[in-house]
Amino acid sequence: MDELESLSHTKWECKYHVVFIPKGRRKALYEQLRRHLGEVFRKLAEQKESRIEEGHLLPDHVHMMIAIPPKYAVSQVVGYIKGKSAIHLARVYGERQRNFVGQHFWARGYYVSTVGRDEAVIREYIRHHEQEDHRLDQLNLWR
Repeated sequence: MDELESLSHTKWECKYHVVFIPKGRRKALYEQLRRHLGEVFRKLAEQKESRIEEGHLLPDHVHMMIAIPPKYAVSQVVGYIKGKSAIHLARVYGERQRNFVGQHFWARGYYVSTVGRDEAVIREYIRHHEQEDHRLDQLNLWR
């Protein structure tokens, strides 16, 4: 947690909590696709010298805690991950399901917040968010 990363002339610790959704918030992130996407996200982050510290893919959104060096803008790295993963999905799954259409898989925006000293809390939130989502869905069945 207190480990500092380093570049040639910089010591840094820049971690962000990022959330983004598939276009139309459709529930497209299931089973085989979820397992595959985690690996794709990690490889794409490495290409921008970033590291996904924690991540969880739910059926209709993605949570990740990502360490990004200060020489990159958060928007640059998140845009790269979303764009390249959409192209990858279109190539791999495009023949079987037509709704995976290249750059249009992900919705345009994303949520980001700095992690700071709340890293343990953010990690716990990402790990247990799916159970909380399911619990809230069950409560809404009675409304």
